[in-house]
Amino acid sequence: MNVLVLGASRGIGLEFVRQFRHAGDRVIASARAAEGLKKIEALGATALQLDLADPASTGGLASQLEGEKIDVALYVAGVYSTEGARSAPTQQEFDRVMHTNVLGAMQAIPQVAPLVAAGCGRFVFITSQMGHIAGTSSSFGWLYRASKAALNMVVKAAAPDYPQATLVAMSPGWVRTDMGGPAAPLTPEQSVSSMRRAIAGLKARDSGAFLDYDGRPFDGW
Repeated sequence: MNVLVLGASRGIGLEFVRQFRHAGDRVIASARAAEGLKKIEALGATALQLDLADPASTGGLASQLEGEKIDVALYVAGVYSTEGARSAPTQQEFDRVMHTNVLGAMQAIPQVAPLVAAGCGRFVFITSQMGHIAGTSSSFGWLYRASKAALNMVVKAAAPDYPQATLVAMSPGWVRTDMGGPAAPLTPEQSVSSMRRAIAGLKARDSGAFLDYDGRPFDGW
């Protein structure tokens, strides 16, 4: 199986690379800096230098993937922001979060989805439970919440354009990463293992869905 992981320098993205490589799959994965590229290569994957926060960098993705057929693609890139409604984000912070969490995905879809559709594959966008509009009870992290809600809508809106591919947004749960913190109940290994099982079980009817890491749909979405 050919797997593409966009945003794999650390955390959940790098764990996806590790587990898919352990299963014997061929993996292409991206990172922004040399340190991340070395980690990817150390796992036996092909490394792509790509800055998903930079529209100019992401815009060149198709040329780096020319001739590839992708069975499973994952958009894992994400950056957290803690601003609440009493503290409007600066333009710089807004651009950083929205470019990484939303615009990067919007640029990746027309470049990657046709390669996934060629093999009737799956394109999974790692989102957040904080992007579940019906479940919002606080403005804490409102920029991050807005970005992930927007990502969920992008996936839902784009899915009908690629009927031969299955596009879904999937929350990894609360994971012990630099974003989730040490109190989170799930390790990256547990989260990714569960998500891989859910991804393997995706059907065409799931396209456009917003799912938890165990494959269950979010009620109210």
